[in-house]
Amino acid sequence: MTAAVTLIGSLTAALGLALGSFLNVVVHRVPAGLSVVAPASACPRCAHPIRRRDNVPVVSWLVLRGRCRDCATPISVRYPLVEAATAVLFVLVAVRFLFLPGAESTPAGLAGQLVLLVALLTAMAGSVALALIDLDTHRLPNRIVLPAYPVLLVLLTLSSALTGEWSALLRGLVGMVVLGGVYLLLALAVPRGMGLGDVKLAGVLGLVLAYLGWGPLAVGAFAAFLLGGTFGIVLLVAGRARRSTGIPFGPWMLLGAWVGAFAGGPIWGAYLRLLGLD
Repeated sequence: MTAAVTLIGSLTAALGLALGSFLNVVVHRVPAGLSVVAPASACPRCAHPIRRRDNVPVVSWLVLRGRCRDCATPISVRYPLVEAATAVLFVLVAVRFLFLPGAESTPAGLAGQLVLLVALLTAMAGSVALALIDLDTHRLPNRIVLPAYPVLLVLLTLSSALTGEWSALLRGLVGMVVLGGVYLLLALAVPRGMGLGDVKLAGVLGLVLAYLGWGPLAVGAFAAFLLGGTFGIVLLVAGRARRSTGIPFGPWMLLGAWVGAFAGGPIWGAYLRLLGLD
């Protein structure tokens, strides 16, 4: 088991580095309406295409000392940070969700867990891209959010088919409707405080969180408002924002969702025990 975890961790770290490099392209091009496939990446100043040897995640930035090989234009440190952070996040997801307690160790059960892991890694990659785009542009692009619905539904359905956990899929569908509906009501009630991009993202997060359990859904939904509200209060107290200042909520929705995914079960269980309901 230890060897398997090490192998999976190494593979997901390498995958995270590679996808992190691609996510940098996504974050830059999607808000501008550009293709993420072509043309090849190039220096924004001298327009020289990036060489393959200069496109190795993290390593190339360090070797080049954060500058273009051809014109010495500084390359933002954000690029290697996104690559490294994506790798770390992928490993955390793999370690947390690959071998779930109580899961069947049959070939079909293990295959189902691997498919669930793929779904969660897909959700994590989307989370990184959406959080950065929302911070940069205050937008959650449909080009990323809407395709997440069919992709995650297919993966979660396949996972349920392999493991026999059809109740998890039904719970996920209910969570998608419920959380998306709550955000839609908030958007209608407070148009300036909640955008339709948040509503669309809420449905995706509700699907994934509820698939994992009611605890992750409840904690993930609450954590988003707790973290976002706390951040807003800190900015107001520090004089860095006013009541009318627009603060992107997408990153807090995503952070709260992953708090729910990683720790929602234990937190929800402890809360129920505190109320004497467990």
